[in-house]
Amino acid sequence: MTQVKTGDTVRIHYTGTLLDGSTFDSSEGREPLEFEVGSGQIIPGLDSAIPGMAQGDKKTVNVPCVDAYGPVQPGMRQSVARENIPEEIPLEVGLQLQMQSPEGQVLPVTVVQIGEAEVELDANHPLAGQDLTFDIELVSIAD
Repeated sequence: MTQVKTGDTVRIHYTGTLLDGSTFDSSEGREPLEFEVGSGQIIPGLDSAIPGMAQGDKKTVNVPCVDAYGPVQPGMRQSVARENIPEEIPLEVGLQLQMQSPEGQVLPVTVVQIGEAEVELDANHPLAGQDLTFDIELVSIAD
């Protein structure tokens, strides 16, 4: 049986869960996730678990936060004057927004605190600081 090696294009079904058992993402009901192994298209801790698998193999992979979305970085939080946020945006904690960096890069941010004069935004990935578990099944290896 052919085993996956770095550079292969594979398709996997997966379910990602947090330590409390709650599911944060799954390919259930969708097409399998397709990517090139070792290309950096997925988080490192999951990518490194694929080589050596064969079509039909299933496994559970525990990925520490440093090999997933990294630790929470306090410097990624920023307070913005409330007047700098358009009035038509209904502010609430947990709301996902997009900001533009001075270089023009679009950054997804989450509203984490709302004050009278300022709104605190967090540019950390929502799963930063979380250890993740993936149940995966290798569906196919491209020729």
